[in-house]
Amino acid sequence: MWICAIVIGIHRRQVLRPACLAVITLVLSTAVAPAQPPQQNAAGEAGDAAVFRPVAGSFPPLERAVTYRGELVFVDHANRRGSLRVQGSGMFFRNDPHPFALLPYAVVRYRTAPADLRDVPLGTVMHAHAFLPPDPLTSSVPVLPLDSGKKDANHNRGAGIFPAENHVLLLEDDPSHCRRLGLTWRLTDIEIRNLAGSLTAVRESATAGAAPQAAETLTFDAATRVWRGRELLSIEELVEEQIWPSEGKRSMEMTGLLLGITWRPTPDGVFTRFHVSDIWLDEAAMQRAAKQQTEVHRAFMRSRWMPAWIDRVEYGKFGRATVTATLFGGMDETLYADFRTGDSAMINAVEATLKHTHGAYGPAHMASRGTILSVTRSETAPPLGSSGVQIQFETDLIIEGIRAGRTVRIRPGGWPLVQVPREEYLNDGVEERFPRPDIFPKY
Repeated sequence: MWICAIVIGIHRRQVLRPACLAVITLVLSTAVAPAQPPQQNAAGEAGDAAVFRPVAGSFPPLERAVTYRGELVFVDHANRRGSLRVQGSGMFFRNDPHPFALLPYAVVRYRTAPADLRDVPLGTVMHAHAFLPPDPLTSSVPVLPLDSGKKDANHNRGAGIFPAENHVLLLEDDPSHCRRLGLTWRLTDIEIRNLAGSLTAVRESATAGAAPQAAETLTFDAATRVWRGRELLSIEELVEEQIWPSEGKRSMEMTGLLLGITWRPTPDGVFTRFHVSDIWLDEAAMQRAAKQQTEVHRAFMRSRWMPAWIDRVEYGKFGRATVTATLFGGMDETLYADFRTGDSAMINAVEATLKHTHGAYGPAHMASRGTILSVTRSETAPPLGSSGVQIQFETDLIIEGIRAGRTVRIRPGGWPLVQVPREEYLNDGVEERFPRPDIFPKY
């Protein structure tokens, strides 16, 4: 902490006397240092095997996650958090927005491709796979009682709309959800009038003998986009081509569809009915959408650096160190290919929000510079959240935030060196480092 105080003084061109340094050290150590996570093992806490929290240095198994789906209604992209209106057993429109935070190694998928929260339009229905906060004392969203997901929310809202598991490992839209599980939609019925109406469809698996899922009724209207190959069609054009009827109710048989699902208020006393924003009629159309989103995310990551965590640090003399880090997963494969033995690289420490913590005007200001010594890949399939790619990096000036178990961002030498916007890195404010969860309203 003395080092931090001296750096602050030098940066601000001030001369700090020893007494001042002692005060600064005490303040920083009590107000800025992150709280230690509660002691526990992978089975749970307080002897309860049913309770599970992620622990530092280990990617939590997806099968231990609590799953739910809901409408994305708020995004704080800079702090990797937001709110979902979670589907429960009652009236959907009454459900309070439920805050969530992304784990540092969380995977976001939109249109079957990697994504950042900023890429997903508000209103999109997302599938969440989430855990209890790893450290309740530093959670950036409200910490709820363990049984909150089972309580009846009353006012015709039902149960299940505010699960305590609000730290997300996997957040995916419906096409991504279906693609991961090998599902497609089969359209069975349609009712249409004035280019709007409802359709009935069921998700089905290509696996022989798989149990059918329950049919769902969803609305559509003239704004619903229909994708076929390289074409973007409208509902009106489907009618003109006589693929869909112009009026009335009819049984249909269209298979192999993927649907973009949103929510909007519905008339006639129907309180939980989702809406179709997009229909992908064939694989070529879905691949085009995925390619476009992949390019968006690839450009974003190259300007923000690859997130990873530190496995170990071997310290040498005079600030030298060899750092071993595991790159987080869920990215396009070409990004991992940019990490090559012998290339230069930069590493900077980040917080759980993936905001850079060292440097007063961007990530490169205080980053450790050096050379990639090796790049290895796991021979077994890595858990979700991990890429299975591990790098060794040598630097002649290690910074304080690069320690075993900590999260970092790494820039290989071939990526552009740009400055990130002010809201995406920290300077010296305690509130910046620990975004308060009380920005979320209490309903």
